[in-house]
Amino acid sequence: MPKHQLNKDVPLLSKESGHVFARLRQRFARYGLDGFVLALITAIVVAYLWPGPGVYRGMVDLQDITCVGIALIFFFYGLRLNPAQLRTGLTNWRLHLVVQSVTFILFPALVLLVKTLAGGTWDAPLWSGTFFLAALPTTISSSVVLVSMGRGNVPAAIFNTSISSLLGIFLTPLWMGILLVGYKGAFTPTKAILQLSLQVVLPVFVGMMLHKKFGILTVRHPRTFRFFDQGVILLIVYVSFAESFFKKMFSGYSLWHILLLCAAMLALFFVVYGLTALIAKILKFNKPDTTTTVFCGSQKSLVHGTAMSRVLFPGFTATAVLLLPLMIYHTLQLIVTSAIVGKRR
Repeated sequence: MPKHQLNKDVPLLSKESGHVFARLRQRFARYGLDGFVLALITAIVVAYLWPGPGVYRGMVDLQDITCVGIALIFFFYGLRLNPAQLRTGLTNWRLHLVVQSVTFILFPALVLLVKTLAGGTWDAPLWSGTFFLAALPTTISSSVVLVSMGRGNVPAAIFNTSISSLLGIFLTPLWMGILLVGYKGAFTPTKAILQLSLQVVLPVFVGMMLHKKFGILTVRHPRTFRFFDQGVILLIVYVSFAESFFKKMFSGYSLWHILLLCAAMLALFFVVYGLTALIAKILKFNKPDTTTTVFCGSQKSLVHGTAMSRVLFPGFTATAVLLLPLMIYHTLQLIVTSAIVGKRR
């Protein structure tokens, strides 16, 4: 047999190795550390070691690619929206009202309260990033998966995450506009509204108009669309952190600052989760509705956060600092909720 010919009887990867990788994936997933979280960490490390492509604008401009990617994310989101399902999901209005109120009122109010009590001790970019996190809609995929695993009301979860994402397109910029107008030139309402209309609202509207004809594609190929969303998020994270590392925006932050931020995000999650569970108990929700309420109410969307950060703060050099609270919260919410679901099953 020629030397260059492969022996077909010898597998490239043994069954034992495959089992080891499978066990590792299961163990990581049990603690909320899925492949995407690890990819986010990798993107930040690459941005630190090799920031050039994210900073310099050449023939292949990653910043322009992210703009197109953001528009496509929201176009595909509009394509997924089923108006008929939204209409039929209106019946459980108390649950929907609680989830949306927690997402867009309780969350921002808690952060504002903490900032007021803390006075001037908060770092300005981290405060802005924490409030940006608080003003975001809930997640779609992870909330529905968690509700399903926790034996909650899945149709209500689908309805709430869809409505939350739609409301977030308007309410998140509204909150940021009220609180951060004039903040170091980072947020200009007129430019933000124009950018938002072109990159977010218009793609969602076009996607919804094409739902009847092409919406089935999102049902048949959910993994493809999810991987696309995640790919764009990773690109945005890389570009944002590359800019911030290149301009030394993290030079004033130590490991102690990051650990304190992690503790603050963990505390924020448990406070919101506990208050949401208390509200559900006071309103005498049944167990499936309570599960849906606490999981949908306590989650925040990394997709909307990363995409909107590029739209709402196009000239802000410390976008990565703004995104840091969201990325930490996203990772912690996956770990904690996975542990909670594991105990409930």
